[in-house]
Amino acid sequence: HAVVYDFSTNANPLGPPEAVTAAVQCADRHRYPDPDYAALRAQLAAWHGVSSRRVLPTAGTSEAIRRLTLAAHLQGLREVWAPRPGYGDYAFAARALGMHVHDYDDAESLLRGLAHAADKGALVWLCEPNNPTGRSLPASCWTALLQVRGASRHVWALDRAYEPLRLQGGDPVPAAWADQVWQCLSPNKALGMTGVRAGYLLAPCDPAAGLYAALLQLAPSWVLSAEGVALLGAWVEPAVQAWLPPCRDTLSRWAQAQRKALHELGWVQDPAVVPFWLVRPPEQGTALAQRLAQMRLEGIKLRDASSLGRPGWLRVSAQAPDAQQALASAWRRGAEAAA
Repeated sequence: HAVVYDFSTNANPLGPPEAVTAAVQCADRHRYPDPDYAALRAQLAAWHGVSSRRVLPTAGTSEAIRRLTLAAHLQGLREVWAPRPGYGDYAFAARALGMHVHDYDDAESLLRGLAHAADKGALVWLCEPNNPTGRSLPASCWTALLQVRGASRHVWALDRAYEPLRLQGGDPVPAAWADQVWQCLSPNKALGMTGVRAGYLLAPCDPAAGLYAALLQLAPSWVLSAEGVALLGAWVEPAVQAWLPPCRDTLSRWAQAQRKALHELGWVQDPAVVPFWLVRPPEQGTALAQRLAQMRLEGIKLRDASSLGRPGWLRVSAQAPDAQQALASAWRRGAEAAA
């Protein structure tokens, strides 16, 4: 059954902007891109105000996670810290290499764990804002992490996929901290074009030579397609950046209306700073699974958050008013049929 209303995605439902669509459609598919991506790296570096050496193209964040994990493993690290709830690829990439994964559910547990593992060294993943919770770590946490980062052998990686979709507050990550860690950026989420797998790693200002070399050597040949090059190039254009703030305004209104509608259905909802968040319907277990299957038959897709570390919860994204109405009506029909 075709998906008519997709609440499972955390991509921007208002994208892609016309400039990005045009750029991707005009990409030269008849030949390979420059294998060094020199022009693209220079363009992205200028936008960030860094040297082009610090920009490493990736086939989206998932490929970056796999490559960075393997590079850390080759440098002798055998432990990984990953948020839970969190994106599953952090742990999947580590376990595929036989690395030990430590889950953490808040800043305090991460800091406690790292305090006992400073000598060992580990690959430490942070996602800001977090997927699937949509939350930010508090400012006090970043201050503490800045101190820990400077006194350990850890490799720090910061997933920034959802920062462009932040609806509340400002970026809490101190610039001095971000400049010292590996950052994963993948604007295809904010652009609503997740089918184009394109992103890049932003290296620390002074990366470890061995790790940096490994990341270069482990990259697949032509890791980015012509379409990926076009998407990333368009991302930093002024017209595309100007398109984002009105999107966030609309998404904020949609999220407020959707939260009200889900509250009326009796769903428990967690706070979030982005246009996706965790919800817990009254139905649980088999009843919830049956309801989700029925909704799918009606063209409404919802994301079970069990694989993300929150069984019994769903991750929903803000969608247009007609989609919200369809969700509420279908859920009420199901409740009436089950009564």
